[in-house]
Amino acid sequence: MQDHHHQQHHQQEAAASADHQNPTTQPPACIVLDGPIIVGAGPSGLAVAATLRQHGVPFTILERSGGVADLWANCTYDRLRLHLPKLFCELPHVAFPPDFPTYPTKHQFLRYLHSYAARFNINPLLGRTVTSARYDSSSSLWRVTTTTTTTTMKTVTEYASRWLVVASGENAEVVVPRVKGRERFAGETLHSSEYRSGERFRGMRVLVVGCGNSGMEMCLDLCEHGAMPFMSVRSGVHVLPREMFGASTFGVAMKLLRWLPIKMVDRFLLLVARMVLGDTEKYGLKRPKLGPLEIKNVTGKSPVLDVGAWSLIKSGNIKPSRPTGRGLGLSVVRILIVPEVESFSGNGARFVDGNEMAFDAVIFATGYRSNVPSWLQEEGELFTEDGKARRARCPSSDEWRWRGPNGVYCVGFSGRGLLGAGADALRAAADIAGSWQAAAAANTTVSVSSV
Repeated sequence: MQDHHHQQHHQQEAAASADHQNPTTQPPACIVLDGPIIVGAGPSGLAVAATLRQHGVPFTILERSGGVADLWANCTYDRLRLHLPKLFCELPHVAFPPDFPTYPTKHQFLRYLHSYAARFNINPLLGRTVTSARYDSSSSLWRVTTTTTTTTMKTVTEYASRWLVVASGENAEVVVPRVKGRERFAGETLHSSEYRSGERFRGMRVLVVGCGNSGMEMCLDLCEHGAMPFMSVRSGVHVLPREMFGASTFGVAMKLLRWLPIKMVDRFLLLVARMVLGDTEKYGLKRPKLGPLEIKNVTGKSPVLDVGAWSLIKSGNIKPSRPTGRGLGLSVVRILIVPEVESFSGNGARFVDGNEMAFDAVIFATGYRSNVPSWLQEEGELFTEDGKARRARCPSSDEWRWRGPNGVYCVGFSGRGLLGAGADALRAAADIAGSWQAAAAANTTVSVSSV
C-alpha cells in the first residue's frame, strides 16, 4: 500500500515541478494523505511506521536526509557502541540478532535498523525538509510543508493528513556554545558530530569541551590514538560503572525501581559507584545534588556509564581541576580534567580559574537539541519552547505527554532513549489505528489525491 502511495507522491510532485519552474514563488502542490504523516526516519519514526504497518494503517515518512537513521550513520564516532544492553534498545516487534554482542557497535545497530525498515517495507520520502506544520481547523487536517533542494531547483510540497507524528528526535541540531574569542583560535575546532577517530589527532593536545558519555568516550579514543586530551568540565556529572554485580547498571536500576523509590535506588547506585570507581570529586568531577536517576527523570540527561575512561582520569588528575600540564609528555596516557572555558586565544584557552593552556584542537562534545520549535506550529500542549516534551498534566505522574490535540503525537522525546521511543511508538500507533479504523468503518477516510 505504501509503495502505491509513493508512486502517486512522485507523479504529483513531478507535475508540480513541471508546472512551477520557480516553486518557491508559486503555491505548492498539496497532497492529501489517507494515513498519518511521520516526520523523521530515525529509530522513533521507524518504530511508529512498523507498528502502524502491523495495524494495517498506511503512512508517509518525511525525512530531510538521504537515508534512515542519518544521525547514527553520519554523525557518530567510529568506536561508538550502544551504552545500554541490546535488550533495552530493541525496537517494537523485532529483537536484535542473537549473535550480536551485549553492547552492539554502531555499525551493527545500523544493520539492525536497515533490516527493520526492509522487514516492514518502510520507504521514507527522502530529502524532504519540513519547514512548517500547522493545523487547519477548517479542513481538520495537519498541513505540512517541505522543501526538496537539488543543484538546479528548490521544490516546495505540502502534505495534509488528519494525523501528525513528530519523530524528528531530541538530537536534530548540534549545540555549540558561544565562547568569547572562539574565532581567534588558530587550531581546528569541531563538534562531536564531526569526530570519527583520534587517529588524525595523534601527538596533539586536544581540548574536549563537555563531560557526557560522548566527551568521555572521545577522550578515551584520543588517548588510544596517541593524543593528549583535556576534558573541560562546567557542571556536576554522575559517573557510574557500566556494569555492577555482573549485570548492566541500567538493568539493576530497572529491577530495583520495581520495589524501591527512586531516591533510594539512587543512593544504592552511588554507594556502589563509590566502591567501584572511588570518589569522583577527588579527581575534579563533582557529583550533582540530585541522584543520577532523578536527574534523568527530571531533565532527560543521562549519567555517564564508564567504558574505560575513568582509570585514565584517575591516573591523570592527582589534584582536582588544576590545569598545570606544562611540559607533560605525550607518551603519558591519561585524561586531564580542566575547568570551564572562559575564553579562547590564538593558541589555546583561558579557564574560569584564571589558568591558561595551549591546544592544537578543540572538540565541542556539547550535545544536540530539538528543532521542533522552528517548524511545528502548536499551542504548547506537547512541546516546551525549547522543543522538549511536556510532562503529563497529572502532578503525581512521571509520564511525558505523547499525544496532543487535533491528532498530533510525539515519539522519542521522553528522554528515555530507545526504550522510551518504542513505548511511545506503540501507544501513538495504536491510538492512530483506532481512529483511522473508525473513520474507515464510517467511510469518512480521505482518499489520496492532489488538491
